[in-house]
Amino acid sequence: MLFKLYYPSRCVVCSSLIEVRFLMRCISCNLSVTPLLATSRVVKNLIKGSAAMSEKTEVDLTGTKQNTGVWLVKVPKYLAQQWDKASGNGEIGKLKIVKKQGKTDVSFTLNEDLTSLSALGEKAASVRAPRDHPFTMHSVGGQTLAVFTETSADKISLEGMVVQRAECRPAVNENYMKLKKLQIEVSTKPQRLTEQMDRAVTNNFKPVSNHVANVEYEKKKKAEGRMVRADRQQVMDMLFSAFEKHQYYNIKDLVEVTKQPVTYLKEILREIGVYNAKGTHKSTWELKPEYRHYQGGEEEIKSD
Repeated sequence: MLFKLYYPSRCVVCSSLIEVRFLMRCISCNLSVTPLLATSRVVKNLIKGSAAMSEKTEVDLTGTKQNTGVWLVKVPKYLAQQWDKASGNGEIGKLKIVKKQGKTDVSFTLNEDLTSLSALGEKAASVRAPRDHPFTMHSVGGQTLAVFTETSADKISLEGMVVQRAECRPAVNENYMKLKKLQIEVSTKPQRLTEQMDRAVTNNFKPVSNHVANVEYEKKKKAEGRMVRADRQQVMDMLFSAFEKHQYYNIKDLVEVTKQPVTYLKEILREIGVYNAKGTHKSTWELKPEYRHYQGGEEEIKSD
């Protein structure tokens, strides 16, 4: 019996990738859509007409195939990659089901045309993908799993219920051992390599006596000139004049107004002013009450 194999892309509920990669369906049920996997809760909600799906998603439950059984099969990564190379309606392999003394033996044989491993690099030319893959059968385990198909128009319909789970494993033979060896070599190959230069790079990161930013800063500092302490009374007059315009100043603005060193300016401010360490005007200076010439309700601040 020839089977067509499809694989689900994401969960109907959360759109996340699912653990089991591929779903096996009979070729008589050939579909051009991508099957999805959902739990029993979603199936019940859909049948009851629940709003579990998005408002933009149309769910077709007419002629539901609750009695149609499908298989859920987990396959190796390399086999999934080989299947992707097949054409839309091409044959990817054959499934053989044999019953012996009440026991069912299932195996999958990959199509000879899909055994090339060009995706693994040049060395893969001499290595072929294993063809024989016996199945390890598992029961559904009390779970209710369903398969949905989704079209490009986001229309979803129920296609069947999962009645059998299985794992598709490669037969341990010479081809399989060569494949594993090649996969190990590819995975251990460094992504970045150290390259030895023929000559030293001299146009980048050259040593300099001083950086451009430092040179510009020194020029600006010399142009402004060094701050010289003025007469104490003269500095007080400048401060009083400034505080007549605004009630609050930060130290940076007062340095700009008076052109005095910060240490010297703070000494004078402690005599005539009060520093606000907290509150609305935190980190600002204002005159002591005995030096104020403005009304107490006024609140002005000079800042950058």
